[in-house]
Amino acid sequence: MASHNDFGKIAEDFAVDFLKEKGYTILARNFRFQKSEIDIIAEKDNLIIITEVKARSTDVFLLPQEAVDKKKIKSIVLAANNYLEKFNKNKEVRFDIIAVLRNEKEKLRINHITDAFEALDAH
Repeated sequence: MASHNDFGKIAEDFAVDFLKEKGYTILARNFRFQKSEIDIIAEKDNLIIITEVKARSTDVFLLPQEAVDKKKIKSIVLAANNYLEKFNKNKEVRFDIIAVLRNEKEKLRINHITDAFEALDAH
């Protein structure tokens, strides 16, 4: 596995731990539908939270969350709809992004953006 894939897995594990500490219940990880994948599906406050994790070792060129474009959003929404139907989840859904940055000291920093897709549409 390439080292960037290793970092992606580490970032996802970090995001899961972060969400659990915040009181989220993790329902699924790496849920796949066709060619789409959802990194984390969680539940909190009677909401289903669909979370995309983006990890970068630097934000010089692009913030992690800026890598989630319209095509990626469409893909995530498609997979989310399949998950909701497949598991008969009749709850409101929120789409979040967790951006994980690694600083020069190899320390991870997290930025949890709630309702991220609406925030991206505003730009």
